[in-house]
Amino acid sequence: MNPFAHFRFSKNRNNVARVWTLLRARPNILFAAALLAVAFGATGCDKLKARDLLNKGVAAYRDGKFDQSIEDFKTAKDLDPTLMNARLYLATAYATQYIPGAPSDENIRMGQAAVKEFQDVLTADANNISAIDGIGSILYNMAGTPYKREMFEESKTYHMKHIALKPEDPDPYYWIGVINWTLSYRSNLELRGAWRLANRTAKTLKDDDPMPPDVRANYIKENGQLIDEGITNLRKAIELRPDYDDAMAYLNLLLRRKADEAATPDERASLLKEADSLVDRAKEIKQKKMEAPAKPSAE
Repeated sequence: MNPFAHFRFSKNRNNVARVWTLLRARPNILFAAALLAVAFGATGCDKLKARDLLNKGVAAYRDGKFDQSIEDFKTAKDLDPTLMNARLYLATAYATQYIPGAPSDENIRMGQAAVKEFQDVLTADANNISAIDGIGSILYNMAGTPYKREMFEESKTYHMKHIALKPEDPDPYYWIGVINWTLSYRSNLELRGAWRLANRTAKTLKDDDPMPPDVRANYIKENGQLIDEGITNLRKAIELRPDYDDAMAYLNLLLRRKADEAATPDERASLLKEADSLVDRAKEIKQKKMEAPAKPSAE
């Protein structure tokens, strides 16, 4: 006879007895533990489903099936609220559906939905560059028609946030320049238009004519700082990316707005000459890019 057989049998029997005692004495504890195990299993299953739907949504998005991608991303987000890419793709899908200037309620709703989803991402991760850029872009697109100056200004704050996080990136500097040109150009047209209405008997004031002194004073008051800020940011964008032809094009436009501040013909001529040189430089860079051999795509 095995000398340890009785010991093992006694030990197992004691263990069985303790289990039954636990079952009788604490059924709620064991039931709760079982529920917890089921919950963890369900959570894991939901996370897997969410990732599967995310992949399906991305495929639908790439195929141009934006409505289907939106539904996939929404379900993925509901199944796993921590899946940040589902939120970002959902916001991007809404933004893609938005048509700048289209007045329909559905179009406006798409833009607003994109803004909300990007903001939700930033609530969870305040430094998410993709969401910061996304909301800056959709606000810019929504601000044009009808014209909303405050929305352009809000868009600019997000590009400033990008700069605060990654000052070496040239794009947010470019967008600040674009926004400031948009605002100053609008103001320029409005001030010239108001002068024409008030001076109908006077010589016609063309858009590229020097401003009358009283108009110029108001123009500088409203736009002087804005124009200088835009020029500074566009120069920074070009410093960071020397072949940034789009930044050169907008710097050319802002220098023309700066020329409307000039008090003397010589000062105005100097600014316009610099603007013209930027046009030539941007054209040259664009031509070189068009002639450059295409880079092989990464497999």
